[in-house]
Amino acid sequence: MFRKIRIAILLLILAFVATDAWLTRFYSTDWQESLYIGVYPINADGSQAADRYIARLKTEDFEGIETFVAREAKRYGKTIERPVRIELGQPILEQPPALGDNPHIVSIMWWSLRMRAWAGNATEAQERIAPDVRIFVRYHKPDRVLPLENSVGIEKGMFGIVNAYASRQLSPQNNVIIAHEFLHTLGASDKYEAGTGQPLGPHGLAEPDRQPLYPQRYAEIMGGRIALSASEAVIPKSLSYALIGPQTAAEIRLTE
Repeated sequence: MFRKIRIAILLLILAFVATDAWLTRFYSTDWQESLYIGVYPINADGSQAADRYIARLKTEDFEGIETFVAREAKRYGKTIERPVRIELGQPILEQPPALGDNPHIVSIMWWSLRMRAWAGNATEAQERIAPDVRIFVRYHKPDRVLPLENSVGIEKGMFGIVNAYASRQLSPQNNVIIAHEFLHTLGASDKYEAGTGQPLGPHGLAEPDRQPLYPQRYAEIMGGRIALSASEAVIPKSLSYALIGPQTAAEIRLTE
């Protein structure tokens, strides 16, 4: 009985959260005013390499994301000059709540609520104006593989957690992942196969009508990778090699 009451209360809270999230998303995707994105670095593995990298970060390191969104919004006929504006926040010294190894529906809902509260509390002391979207970038030493699936963007609450490399050379590729998770917060869906990361045609391919189909020249941003063949794909080196496809554009209301 107690478990049923707990679930009912949780569902009621989520209903209020969902309504608020819908209204927030509606106004965040009208493409009339700039969206303010706060980026907050976190040392994910406690390494000195990550500390050194974070200390040298500048807002300019994320300009590629602004350029990408502006370019794609213009391609879909939007006239706003600067669709997103990124500001670099101070490092966050605590780790976000963990989802756990075997998540289920209740634990995922509970984690989502905890993350929403954590995101606000972790940044409250340094924010004069609350950003529309908060992206927490967890930097790791660049000697391990970080699958795209390990990052997450949450529409309800408009925050993202990105696992990235503490490497100047890989900074443009980090921006690809950040842009992917940012678009999740606006309602964009994944367009790749879970587990393999292979883009799913046609909507996960940047050029679904290309002949021959492979190799693709660009990545559809929510497909996440450039498909070199039906079974091989790579994360683009930068957002210069990424596009927002028609379905993603519709999901984030760049098109009707």
